[in-house]
Amino acid sequence: MQEEYHKRALSKSIFNTISDAAEELSLDCYVIGGFVRDYLLQRGIPEDIDIVAVGSGIALAEKVASKLEGKPQVSVFKNFGTAMVKNQDIELEFVGARKESYNRNSRKPIVENGTLADDQKRRDFTINALALSLNKNDFGKLLDPFNGISDLKNQIIRTPLEPGITYSDDPLRMMRAIRFASQLGFKIESKSLAAISENKERLKIISNERIVDELHKILLSKKPSVGLALLHKTGLLPIILPELTALQGIEEVEGQKHKDNFWHTLEVVDNIAETTDNLWLRWAALLHDIGKAPTKKFHKKIGWTFHGHEFVGSKMVYKLFKRLHMPLNEKMKFVQKMVMMSSRPQILSEDFATDSAIRRLVFDAGDHVEDLMTLCEADITTKNQKKQRRYKNNFKVVRQKIKEVEERDHIRNFQPPVSGEEIMETFNLKPCREIGIIKEAIKEAILEGEIPNEYEASKAFMIKKGQELGLTLNG
Repeated sequence: MQEEYHKRALSKSIFNTISDAAEELSLDCYVIGGFVRDYLLQRGIPEDIDIVAVGSGIALAEKVASKLEGKPQVSVFKNFGTAMVKNQDIELEFVGARKESYNRNSRKPIVENGTLADDQKRRDFTINALALSLNKNDFGKLLDPFNGISDLKNQIIRTPLEPGITYSDDPLRMMRAIRFASQLGFKIESKSLAAISENKERLKIISNERIVDELHKILLSKKPSVGLALLHKTGLLPIILPELTALQGIEEVEGQKHKDNFWHTLEVVDNIAETTDNLWLRWAALLHDIGKAPTKKFHKKIGWTFHGHEFVGSKMVYKLFKRLHMPLNEKMKFVQKMVMMSSRPQILSEDFATDSAIRRLVFDAGDHVEDLMTLCEADITTKNQKKQRRYKNNFKVVRQKIKEVEERDHIRNFQPPVSGEEIMETFNLKPCREIGIIKEAIKEAILEGEIPNEYEASKAFMIKKGQELGLTLNG
């Protein structure tokens, strides 16, 4: 019965094609890793499927491609002994079975040809060492030398070999263990978790790009705090994001405490994960308070303050992105803007929100005003139900005011109703400082509600302002 269930995993015609190709080459071959794991977890079919051949994976890839409609191109990576074939919406990666040994100063292994058993031993976790045979004589047979099926049922992350060796050999596996725990909701086996802490310094030989790739997957999981808390518990987080761990702890002076901003941040990230899959907005939630550690001060009269933490935090975002080799483009600027503005809607929700303040919020946030409101609502972590209701209702008021002001004043993506060229023509000017002064004055007048965001009113204001500056009308 179980064998029939496993065979159903291989019902796609592509697996029969691979089986035929392998038989023609007299190779044994198997589908291994994530495809088998996700099928058994009923998570759907992944876009990439790993095929291991006992022999040349490249030769098998070429034979399979020759049998497929349209004869897709084979991408060969000779240095790694792998080949890739794209078939419709699936990427097939072929590799020859191998055994590996490692040099302590590198995660790049010394590779030799091996058996299927050797290949399964080199896998990171038991749940990723599961293989299904594509051979004619036992098609669909499950090969599970490390009891991965049991670990799947019990939701456990465990290494096939002694965990200290597995993590020391390739320290990226420590990040992957935590990422799988976060994505799947699994528990890392205790010996394995201890081995991550013992080998944490080994993470320093891993490139920042690979670390960030795993961080992205943790942040995009359903409950990111699971992975972030494990990174913290094992000592990996201070190596990757010391700005975040600097927020941990509660200080008390003269009976006055502040909240633990680290654990608060993890709650905010979980909150925002419930409402958006936007990776960069989740990054903004993760970093929104990082300026609080360097700006924290105690004052006898008012207690703990974090003055200017948003501004300081936005500057820290650039340094953090640069250090981790993350994109220093619009994505980084978006995170900076969200961090910089993260308290603005909150201030408006607590005070009487004037139209002028709302216009300035919309002007500064531009197209990202919805993202900013989503971040601020996620920032509500109080356990006091009465306070939580009040904060949420206040934000509803702010949202409504944004809608009303935007419909009336069209401030988002603001373009001045009067151009610089028209100012020059009106006062017979060449490029000069006064043009900028008039343009800025028109913008301020619109934002303050002194004039509507309309051409005629702006033109009249321009003439008045120009005359105040001593300019003479043309003609």
